[in-house]
Amino acid sequence: MNNINTFRQLYYACKEKNKAIYEIALDNEVSKGEYSEYHVRLQAKKSLDAMKDAIKIGLTCTEPSPSGMSGDDCHKLQKSTTKSILSETAQKIMKYALATSEQNLRMGRIVACPTAGSCGIVPAVLIAFAEDNNISENEQINALITAGEVGRLVANKMALAGAVGGCQAECGVASAMATAALTQMRGGSVKQVVNAVALALKNILGLTCDPVCGLVEIPCVKRNPFLAIHAVTASELAMADIISKIPIDEVVDAMEQTGQLMSPLLKESSQGGLAKTKTAVALEKNILK
Repeated sequence: MNNINTFRQLYYACKEKNKAIYEIALDNEVSKGEYSEYHVRLQAKKSLDAMKDAIKIGLTCTEPSPSGMSGDDCHKLQKSTTKSILSETAQKIMKYALATSEQNLRMGRIVACPTAGSCGIVPAVLIAFAEDNNISENEQINALITAGEVGRLVANKMALAGAVGGCQAECGVASAMATAALTQMRGGSVKQVVNAVALALKNILGLTCDPVCGLVEIPCVKRNPFLAIHAVTASELAMADIISKIPIDEVVDAMEQTGQLMSPLLKESSQGGLAKTKTAVALEKNILK
């Protein structure tokens, strides 16, 4: 079981054993001999509980970040009186993504999934949907393990860091992880889950990492709700059996190549892109004072 290193191998393992992705992932972990299934699920529950805590605190906190540039977007969204065109669950996803991301910039406890800068995407999608659809805690843990397996397989190809692959490797992969969890909770097949991952990643290729002032705030905080809804879109398409013409393993290869081709100025260095706009430079000077 330890030789599952591609999505293709994962898919056929699921098909051969008639198991879900999270079951294969659990079998794989247990076969290494370090942890029992109970221990793996317990660790996943601890992460799930930490995600819920971050959302709960973030929804009620308006404390600004140390830089003063961020911290009240979630509060603004909650207080908005404009009639939304989104469903209640989609609105909740956006709020939860902001709440978690703002907790990160306040140095609160979050779960890096896969990174701190993208920490709001998986929790927002998974927990908001679970709350609104009576998804049990066990099913939520299964979904989180599925999301983790997606992250693991992508990480086999490239480092999940903005400094290596741009934000496609952070918020992009988080969105892929989130859509996998969501599609599974919605009753999607293994094929639909894998296809949702392909659709999410394929349509975020080339996303740069150009944080203003070198801080995980602008555009990082707002990028979390955007990419959370991106995950929902991928799930919707996959559940309608809309197929990514490019297989997921090839999409991951393309993402790795895109990261290699991306200018170092656009990979977390804050030397290009948004980070060097006129307003960003002024903000940086003000913070340095």
